[in-house]
Amino acid sequence: MEKEFSRNLDALSDIVEFTDRFLADRNVDESAGWSINLAIEELFTNMVRHNTGAGKPIRIGLNLEDSRLVVQLVDDDVDPFDPSSVPEVNVDEGIDDRAVGGLGLHLVKSIVDKITYEYENRQMKVTIVKNLEQ
Repeated sequence: MEKEFSRNLDALSDIVEFTDRFLADRNVDESAGWSINLAIEELFTNMVRHNTGAGKPIRIGLNLEDSRLVVQLVDDDVDPFDPSSVPEVNVDEGIDDRAVGGLGLHLVKSIVDKITYEYENRQMKVTIVKNLEQ
């Protein structure tokens, strides 16, 4: 299932509704749904705030493959940025000693089982995979 969302933070409630409907129709556990919604929200928010796109919508695709939830976010006409390559955040450091940024992506990496990135012809694809316990 795939849907386009306007490049605007106001779209977040529609994204959660879209995701929740998909997950409910497939009887996916609520806790997995909460985690995946959080990951999608962080990635979508980063795309809206940081990608220098031409204002095109962002596509979100959801797929259930065996016991894996696969989510892909596609952003067109943007510069490259690989969220999977962001250095790990040392959460044990004090807030004053830590570099600014990266905490949201750290959270995404901690709640999904896999994150991949593709970039070609100014199109960015970020795919996250969450293994579901059956």
